[in-house]
Amino acid sequence: MDKIIILDFGGQYCHLISRRIRDAGVFAEVVASDISYAKIAKDKDIKGIILSGGARSVYDKNAPKFDKKILNLSIPILGICYGHQLIAHLLGGCVVSGESGEYGLTKMKIDVKRQFYPCAGMPKSSNAWMNHRDIVMSLPKGFVSLAATRHSPIAAYAHPGKKIFGVQFHPEVSHTQNGDKILKNFALVVCKCKKSWSSKTIIKDIIRDAKEAIGDNKAILGLSGGIDSSVAATLTAQAIGKNLVAVYVDTGLMRHRETELLRSTFADSRLSLHVAKAGTRFFRALKGVTAPERKRKIIGKLFIDIFSEFAKKEKADFLIQGTIYSDRIESGITKHSSTIKSHHNVGGLPKNLKLKLYEPLRDLYKDEVRAIAKALKMPKEVTTRQVFPGPGLAVRIIGEVTPRRAQIVRDASRIVEEELQYTKYWPNIWMSFAVLLTIKSVGIQGDERSYKYPVVVRIIESRDAMTANFSKIPHEILEKISTRITNEVKDVNRVVYDITNKPPGTMEWE
Repeated sequence: MDKIIILDFGGQYCHLISRRIRDAGVFAEVVASDISYAKIAKDKDIKGIILSGGARSVYDKNAPKFDKKILNLSIPILGICYGHQLIAHLLGGCVVSGESGEYGLTKMKIDVKRQFYPCAGMPKSSNAWMNHRDIVMSLPKGFVSLAATRHSPIAAYAHPGKKIFGVQFHPEVSHTQNGDKILKNFALVVCKCKKSWSSKTIIKDIIRDAKEAIGDNKAILGLSGGIDSSVAATLTAQAIGKNLVAVYVDTGLMRHRETELLRSTFADSRLSLHVAKAGTRFFRALKGVTAPERKRKIIGKLFIDIFSEFAKKEKADFLIQGTIYSDRIESGITKHSSTIKSHHNVGGLPKNLKLKLYEPLRDLYKDEVRAIAKALKMPKEVTTRQVFPGPGLAVRIIGEVTPRRAQIVRDASRIVEEELQYTKYWPNIWMSFAVLLTIKSVGIQGDERSYKYPVVVRIIESRDAMTANFSKIPHEILEKISTRITNEVKDVNRVVYDITNKPPGTMEWE
């Protein structure tokens, strides 16, 4: 099978590159940046190489490098951001630290007279997503500049003869205009890869891999009712059948009627489902805790404790989780990546975990998981559900988590969803919820002074969870949401709307 490999230099969007290549129907694999020249040369399936972005400067003492001999292979190479800088630096170009950083959407001018692939067909001017400070100031011999921005005089370059290309921007991020086209051009036109990747291929591979990894052993699966764990349950059940036991933990931090919906969703399935009522345990463990990372780790540990208890009872050897790649990359799991926040499936796992961990969706993104769910003909209630964090409402409560504060967020979030779900905006919304703050504000309710909590409404759109935009919901709808929350949730007298994108913010507040 033809494939593209992505050398991982620790960039937050590294796996997103592979995701976009797979969108083009070509298999893509992320590998360590120190992969050897010999290993690549030996693998005849490799038709192209992409060098990912990264947080370091090429001049940092411990900056990640790669085997320079790879540049001499007769395989097309594309450098992105740090990879773009590194290629220029290693081949004799000049990389310097810019006078200011270049972050977010940036206007880029393209030299249409030099439209070598993969930049062929691009307009003279377009928006590109930047995330860097260092810039390429001069190019190695034989290279030509293809594009420029206000801060990056060489925002893209090419060596047509060697088929080596570099782009300072991130074509893998949905904000970059024609970014998909650049990566498709690279995979299909420059590398001449044959299309051989689809949801059906992924399903077959996961089922086969699960059979090989788990064998005849019994496994416990953490089922939350969300699409990730539901797809993981469906696929592993096909792989190991009755040896799978699904455990749903009701933490007391779930959405409105979450437990009831889960029971009805899986009522007619052959899945062995156990519901653990554990709200008291979670609130007791979280008492007095206000630090976000501490909350996440406490919740992660409690999940593992409960799964371990069931595993002992069922004599299971494996723990299966619906962790997807965006959960892992934000938890800093790759060699050069930074920890943004610990996902409870990742950061909450103890070092002495007695169960063998298996994550069938570990290299997939949310939209890929949704496509698999549809291919499996799973219920619409599952395939269209909004994303919900593993730690539940705990990360939507700033400060201490209590049953009463959880109820405020649950009720307010229910109202947000109810007011949006029948509008034309609903299909494009990734998440919509309320966040409870620790402060209180003065208001007027019933001709009397009130002193109650404000809540923040967060409504965002995303394609892959690595970047997101706040949703431009009309004021009339936001007003309905505000009115209902302040009327129906007695502890709230003020509603504000979060208009922060990701980056610089994250999707959740904690």
